[in-house]
Amino acid sequence: MADRLARTDGLTDVQQEILAAVRGFVDKEILPVATELEHRDEYPTEIVEGLRAMGVFGLMIPEEYGGLGESLLTYALTVEEIARGWMSVSGIINTHFIVAYLLRQHGTREQKEYFLPRMATGEIRGAFSMSEPGTGSDVGAIRTRAVREGDTYVVNGQKMWLTNGGSAGLVAVLCRTDEGQPADAPPHRSMTTFLIEKEPGFGPNAKVPGLTVPGRIEKMGYKGVDTTELVLADVRIPADRVLGGASGRGFYQMMDGVEVGRVNVAARGCGVARRAFELGISYAQQRHSFGKPIAEHQAIQFKLAEMATKVEAAHHMMVGAARRKDSGQRNDLEAGMAKYLAAEYCKEVVEDAFRIHGGYGYSTEYEIERLYREAPMLLIGEGTAEIQKMIIGRRLLEEYRLPG
Repeated sequence: MADRLARTDGLTDVQQEILAAVRGFVDKEILPVATELEHRDEYPTEIVEGLRAMGVFGLMIPEEYGGLGESLLTYALTVEEIARGWMSVSGIINTHFIVAYLLRQHGTREQKEYFLPRMATGEIRGAFSMSEPGTGSDVGAIRTRAVREGDTYVVNGQKMWLTNGGSAGLVAVLCRTDEGQPADAPPHRSMTTFLIEKEPGFGPNAKVPGLTVPGRIEKMGYKGVDTTELVLADVRIPADRVLGGASGRGFYQMMDGVEVGRVNVAARGCGVARRAFELGISYAQQRHSFGKPIAEHQAIQFKLAEMATKVEAAHHMMVGAARRKDSGQRNDLEAGMAKYLAAEYCKEVVEDAFRIHGGYGYSTEYEIERLYREAPMLLIGEGTAEIQKMIIGRRLLEEYRLPG
């Protein structure tokens, strides 16, 4: 399949080698089995082991901790390639990567030295947890609370929508703490991120008394990867497992991680959209109607033109957002735009590929049926489209404020 679309200029030789290796792995090890595993809702153990062997879990972890020390751009382009094969696999890596990023940016030296080398090899895999059953997009309303007792915190509450919740050995959990804050302090100033090291698996946790991962949440798409709840009942966490060593910074830490996560969700949208385009343009040349391939009908050519333009536009916005973060600049505006556009365009490109397939698009034998169920998750993950537009709108008003 040609790769005229979604090219990235200015990559180093090392970046090109990494992406070529990942593309080869996707074509050989993921695409042939993805739909079958997805229909069985089976965790892709062999695929994950293959990515571990390639060093993907340590892609952005600094070399001093055993990682490859690569940029967000390299990571985002890797995620795009993996999502082109199967979006669920990119989700397994993305949550791990956000926790590693939080440790790299905000962790104490001891926390980095303890966790990052094992995260770089994929021995420990990460999950992070902000959402709760009743709060949704309103992170400020979380109720899970941590109360300090000497050198430990006692945590009680319930979290929701943890990707990797079962398979992870480390969960970064956002909780409410009120230490040293006046009663009228805004909610985001009384939040703390805790690093909870647990045994992988479901049910009550052998390593952390009071911590339970009830089981997998059944989903329409985004299967294979485990999405879970997390129940905490009098869970005791040592004070040295507060991310960064000081309470009250959790909201800012998590938002920094989510900003990077939004670039990754944009990259997933780009990968899924590109795969949908590949399937659509391939099928359009094989299927005949009225005596010729349907690709020769102008209606289909118009669809292909629109799909390709969306694939290209989303890719370049995603790359721009990643490069801006890599340069050390604030990128919440660009990450929000990229995530919003890539998710919306992905949904539209997948739907057009589905329409090109006609009745066969509805058949579970065709890959487009899987993509059609996966694309909607991108409209919600790492903040809904409405949240992105709110962020974008506020930032634009900051940038373009009238004098006086």
